[in-house]
Amino acid sequence: MNCDPIPKPGYRHLYALIQFPWEVKSLETGIKAVFFDAGNTLLLPHPSVEEVCVEVLAGHGYHPSAADLQRGLDRAERYYEERYWSDDTFWASEAEAAAMWSEMYALAMEEVGVEASPAMGRQLYDEFGRGDRWALYPDVLPAMGELHSIGLRMGIVSNWDARLPGLCHHLGLSRYLDFVISSANLGRIKPEASIFHSALGRVGVAAGETVHVGDHYYADVLGARAAGIRPVLLDRWEWSSNPDCTVITSLAELPELVLSGSILY
Repeated sequence: MNCDPIPKPGYRHLYALIQFPWEVKSLETGIKAVFFDAGNTLLLPHPSVEEVCVEVLAGHGYHPSAADLQRGLDRAERYYEERYWSDDTFWASEAEAAAMWSEMYALAMEEVGVEASPAMGRQLYDEFGRGDRWALYPDVLPAMGELHSIGLRMGIVSNWDARLPGLCHHLGLSRYLDFVISSANLGRIKPEASIFHSALGRVGVAAGETVHVGDHYYADVLGARAAGIRPVLLDRWEWSSNPDCTVITSLAELPELVLSGSILY
């Protein structure tokens, strides 16, 4: 959808009513804002985690096989999951988040036979702070454009380090977003209700007037519910089994879903 010209914020609702009759439906549903998770919802590594690791390792003279590298990354993922599910609060602190990721990458390198120094782990962490190491899923900008054109406020609520706002700006999301909250910047993590309450305050809407979309049931669905926000689980790979919430497999489904008013609490 071509959303140009984008109206000034003070005239968004009037403009939408004139240009897009379905704005009336949006108002009838009572939804005024949509929040998004970041990783695996909007953003994905570019070109991939594996390729970035290969590039960094090659710069240090290491050339592991694809199988060895995958084994190392699998170990790193297990380490992350153990930390995450232990109710570790590393996402609430920039220093702790950076240390966790650096250690995770160091473990991955150790698994593939690379003598990983803290500096190498930190280099890998730093690589993913670069805007060109991330890309948007193809359905992101079209969906946000439609939601913007019907006058909805939008923001990001994510368990992420302090670099997230800069990444989002680099990827061209600033034109649609009212705010970007990273857990490390706020000192609160999902699924705590407080991080969502902070987001509500940024746009001045009530929880019952808001939808949150994310790929993680524990952080996104349960977190949104704890704050009184309607959750939508984005299941891009159709892994969920009989979830007790509204599920979509693409953000292309989101504008119509919001307009339908059929999102479950």
